Amino acid sequence: MALGAADHNKRLDPLEGAPDPFPVLGEEASVKARDAREALDTDSHSHFPSLVSSTPAAQLPPKSAWGADSGPRIKANVRSQPMVSDSFTLSAIVLPTTKDGKPVSLGEVMKQVMSKFKVKIEASANQKARQTTFHMKAESEKDLEKAKRHLLSFLSPVVSHRTYHRPSVLNACVGATLKQIRDQFGVKVDVPRKETLTSNNAIHETPSGPVSPSVEVDGEEEPPLLVTINGPQPLALEARDMITSIISARAPSVTQRVKDIPSHILPFVTVLRSHFLQAAQGGCIQLTLNTEREVVASGDREAVMRVVEAIKATIQSYKSVLDPCKLSLPKRQHRLLAGKALEDIFMKSKCSVVVPDAEDPSEEVTVYGKPEDLSSGLAAVMEMANSQYIHVFPLPGPIARSRQLLAYITRINYPETLNAAHPGASVFIPSATTAAHASVLNVDIVGEKSVVDAVVRQMSELLGKLIGATKEVPVDWLSHEIIKVKNAEKLEKFYEVDNVQVFFPPESTQQSSVLLVYDPFSPRASPSPVEKEKHLDEVSQALLQMAKEVADIKTEILPVEKCWHKALIGQNGDILDSIVGDDKALLVKFGMEAGDPSSEDVIWLRGIRSDVDSAAQKIRRIVEDAKEDAIASSYFTEFEIDKEFVGRVVGVQGANINKLREQLSVRVDVFGEVEEKAKEFKKKKSVTQKTKLKITGRKENVDEARKRILAQADETMETLKIPSQYHASLIGQNGRYVVRLEDTYGVKINFPRQSGDIGEGRRELKPDEVVIRGDKKGVAQARNELLEALDFEKEMNNTLKFTVPGRAVARILGRGGATINEIKDETGAQIDIERGTEDKTVDVCITARGSKDAINAAKTAILAIVEQVPEEASETLYIEQKYHRSIIGPGGQGLKDIIVRCGGPSDPKLQAGLIKFPRQGDISDEVRLRGEPSIVGKIKDELDKKVSVLRDRIVVAVEIPAAQHRNIIGRGGQHLNDLQNRYGVQIQLPGSRGYGQVGEPSNASEVEGADPGDIVKVSGSQGALLRTLRSFGAQVEQSVQQTKPTFPAQPPQPVNFTARIDTEDVPEADWQVMPNYQHAEEGTKDVPSLERAESEIQVAIEQAKDKTHIGFLTLPDRSVFPRLVGTKGSNITRLRNETGADITIGRENNTIVIVGSELAIEAAKEAILSQATAARAGRR
Repeated sequence: MALGAADHNKRLDPLEGAPDPFPVLGEEASVKARDAREALDTDSHSHFPSLVSSTPAAQLPPKSAWGADSGPRIKANVRSQPMVSDSFTLSAIVLPTTKDGKPVSLGEVMKQVMSKFKVKIEASANQKARQTTFHMKAESEKDLEKAKRHLLSFLSPVVSHRTYHRPSVLNACVGATLKQIRDQFGVKVDVPRKETLTSNNAIHETPSGPVSPSVEVDGEEEPPLLVTINGPQPLALEARDMITSIISARAPSVTQRVKDIPSHILPFVTVLRSHFLQAAQGGCIQLTLNTEREVVASGDREAVMRVVEAIKATIQSYKSVLDPCKLSLPKRQHRLLAGKALEDIFMKSKCSVVVPDAEDPSEEVTVYGKPEDLSSGLAAVMEMANSQYIHVFPLPGPIARSRQLLAYITRINYPETLNAAHPGASVFIPSATTAAHASVLNVDIVGEKSVVDAVVRQMSELLGKLIGATKEVPVDWLSHEIIKVKNAEKLEKFYEVDNVQVFFPPESTQQSSVLLVYDPFSPRASPSPVEKEKHLDEVSQALLQMAKEVADIKTEILPVEKCWHKALIGQNGDILDSIVGDDKALLVKFGMEAGDPSSEDVIWLRGIRSDVDSAAQKIRRIVEDAKEDAIASSYFTEFEIDKEFVGRVVGVQGANINKLREQLSVRVDVFGEVEEKAKEFKKKKSVTQKTKLKITGRKENVDEARKRILAQADETMETLKIPSQYHASLIGQNGRYVVRLEDTYGVKINFPRQSGDIGEGRRELKPDEVVIRGDKKGVAQARNELLEALDFEKEMNNTLKFTVPGRAVARILGRGGATINEIKDETGAQIDIERGTEDKTVDVCITARGSKDAINAAKTAILAIVEQVPEEASETLYIEQKYHRSIIGPGGQGLKDIIVRCGGPSDPKLQAGLIKFPRQGDISDEVRLRGEPSIVGKIKDELDKKVSVLRDRIVVAVEIPAAQHRNIIGRGGQHLNDLQNRYGVQIQLPGSRGYGQVGEPSNASEVEGADPGDIVKVSGSQGALLRTLRSFGAQVEQSVQQTKPTFPAQPPQPVNFTARIDTEDVPEADWQVMPNYQHAEEGTKDVPSLERAESEIQVAIEQAKDKTHIGFLTLPDRSVFPRLVGTKGSNITRLRNETGADITIGRENNTIVIVGSELAIEAAKEAILSQATAARAGRR
């Protein structure tokens, strides 16, 4: 779809894309700002720190797959809908176009927005009113707002708003947030270049160089600066309002500029920023550096004056101490003396460097510094100039062909493509001025030699494909825009049919030729020169025919005063569209856009002669009609109203006045206050303040506007009795509903919480009172709608409370609140869940609000989820941390097998949460079980068996030559698996994944001298170890059946702790010690071949030697046991490590069993009694 005429002409705005003359600290400097005259890096946070912080979002730690929060989810049988919704109507839709000029359908635009922001959009069109209403839904208000802005940017007409602000105020206040405004609203905020300002703001230079730095003070006579905001209509309006509010709130008191700072002194001034801030002596001041070698100081007047004087004194001092030294370097090496390189030279040698412009043929580089620093400065310049490899790549062919190749690679931004494809390389092409006068065009490639060679190869490959693929067609530059607008579709087809791209030169160059290129990157491109020439000739002939059709081009400038330009453009550009016509082949520019900055009272036309003549006649006729209408609209009337009614007459941000202007085409002016004091009485009475209004326009419209304003001033008041519990719903989110009523009916509605805004002398509102003020008709209409809303809220404000088990809350909420949100959207009820405690055994109260059907449906859906949540039991086990990895198994497979064996679910999602081990890195022995009681009990028994086996496990090292390991493994590992399954052990060979995890062998000293590659580790229970040793040929036998327990039983008749509570002789604890192996069984054994098994048995004996005694410590009660265990078993683990004893706390009695050496169990006993005594003392 082609652009409208108004929008098309806005694209020709010469101010569009102009660089911001007041750049923000922290923004990237433009390309020109990186030359030698401006060596300061405005990105430096040490010199000019940015006010905008950027804190990276912290990453959340990964959740454990066995965490308590990842239980099986039961979804409610409800349908998912977004939470937040909004509707808005557009009266004019401008659909975007693709790169080939084809319009994009409304459906495609909606799909793009929905996929990007995860929203749901529905559209309905009113053909009679020519309006389209959009209904949007999203999960959050933030997503909804982003999607709405994006959709408006696609569909709204592009407009241009202009505001005027003082340059110093704009620089000091908007600079820090200008980029944020552009990004937030997606608009262009353009400020004219400083050269367009009046002469008192211009930068003066002499032929010999810049003059001494001058100081400019921003006062009341400072000329305003034009700020142009281009973008979608609603977003451009929001951006304009934000800029205005920022300037109003943050404008400094005074601003001064130190201008024309010599480029070679600027680096010395920049590094002294902290010194200049100290000169402010605590005053509030802001320092910024502009790209025009200008420092701006804003803030308190006295502080600004001191800082400016310090800057000027610094500049004068450096003028007298810096000496120049010139150095001749090839022009290509100047590429390495720009931007950051100049800063590095300055920081290294305390010398500044001035490099001539790229357009200047001079090769002299000037180094400035103190005499003692110049030698190091010259050395630093030479080092930087030779720091990288530079390759000069000449463009092939005659100069005309070279210019064609240069124009093509410039238009497709090929240097940027090469830079991106080859990091570390920089490609520089000749400028337009150099290309126009040079006889040979060279491309400079800078970087490491290997990278540069790769760029040269890619560049050569492209130029090889461009042989015979370019052609210039002579076409008058005046007709270029006409051809592009009138033949847009044909130009696109050239590429589709002939693979030929058409490049029109920029209009500012006034170049009467068009470049044709046979696209070398297209997969349809043919390498044949004949084929290329054929397609280029066909396109050339068609282009010449287009030029012939529009050959009769005419340019005309009409003198039309600026005050009539708006009448020619019309509302949303509709009148301008009628002037231009349907084919849009006429170009129209207004005022300064016409290229003559001296006058804005002109209109510039260009197009086919007949179209220009017709448009000129229409413009003259419209201007005459506008002048006659202005004469007819010169009628005015003046009257006064009470000051207290002015706010309602004007409206929020002038909304009511603007509404009158749009509807009746009148101008309403509000003047100052008129005081009428009563003079008949001696005593001074209250003052009646009046405000004067003037309405100008046609008589009938002026009378109607006056009538409406007086009706608004004729205030009436009505008080409604509305219970306070309905106030929040009637006000709406952020006052949305009340604001709509006030705007619709022109009234003011006050609720009790707004009593401070009622006005002086008016009574305070009662909690159930709502006051409506305005004209009689508006008050009556607002009252009726408010009462209707109240009836609806009464119907929808039913409340139902019920309780659910705490264990079901997580399932009701769902992951991220998904399940409860589904229930809310499906039933329309508001649901609140009480967040009192994390104890899942306590019932939780749920409150549902809404209509009777909604709250009943919500309760039914929630109780349905509760019924699906089974009863739960929980158990806590204490398992030494060293056994956790063995129990969990690779990838949690060990836990999964345990759950399945105990009758639990096989689905991994349902298994999650049944068993929870401590997270990796936590020092804890605590293992929690949660689930159905029967399954939890079986899992507990299974884990106890598993732990008892692991506690009996030992690791033995066996020396087997590495050459025999293959025989042990067998084909496909079959032999190794048979050995492990037969004897119930784990065999780890060197290099296996579990070799390092199984631990150190108990007989490590016996294989200390062996080759590590020959040591095989065998781990398993002691019984399995004996069987493994027999497989080696050793016969080791025990008694047929063990008749005695592993540990001796506790001696009978412990101390009686059941004495009366008033008896003082209750013992603190009972302590009994006895030998550990006194009554152990002696197995009979036959030792025909114990040589190979001797070392394995010796290891087991050494481990048992340390456990020579066992102690039974019985406490009066179990009240101190939690303190002894500690958080997640941390305390009991610490006691085991410190004493070297094995400590087991009884689960069914008050006895603690301690196994170890005699010294170890005594130390453990003393530590336990000390902690138990401290715990009892704390409770007292």
